[in-house]
Amino acid sequence: MSTDNASWQGHPTLVRLKDDPPEWRYGDLRIRRYHAADHGVVLALHQEGLAQVGLRPGDGVYYDHDFFRMEDIYLRNNGEFLVGELDRRIVAMGGLRRADLIPGGHARAFGGYAPGNPTLDTAEMVRLRVLPAVQRRGYGTALVQALEERAAEYGYRILRADTTERQTPALALYRNFGWTETRRESIGGIVNIYIEKPLR
Repeated sequence: MSTDNASWQGHPTLVRLKDDPPEWRYGDLRIRRYHAADHGVVLALHQEGLAQVGLRPGDGVYYDHDFFRMEDIYLRNNGEFLVGELDRRIVAMGGLRRADLIPGGHARAFGGYAPGNPTLDTAEMVRLRVLPAVQRRGYGTALVQALEERAAEYGYRILRADTTERQTPALALYRNFGWTETRRESIGGIVNIYIEKPLR
């Protein structure tokens, strides 16, 4: 049950503590599954992370409707949503969801929930956020590692994600994990970058 992964650039090692519900330890950070009581804090962290790079409601990139269907979209549909805690305070988060549940590109900002083929082929890694005050401690790295581990456990073949040109640390983090760019799309003057990674 406990799995050590390689240390990354001098940061602590991610250690799996529990399988169900999943839990990890990364130095002083505890990573666990999202609970309904986390909603307000998680939504605020999402909004702060986007504001940090100048994204805002109505820009065609910013959207938050999935935060109001966490059970449906993440936790009951072969997905996952994890939070990272320091001293019981949520400072990081990230999600994993079936790619067929939410429309892509421009359509994302307008909502939608469209279950499609139940075959577990492609998952999206989304909502990767770290509180600005604790960035550059490897917490984003730990979340990507944990979410990739969960995706492999579910049997997904491909992981996809997107970020913007403005979110250069996120793009660099994904690239460090072997993700590659597949295309770019301009949405409201903001360049969205789509990336993916094969898992098998």
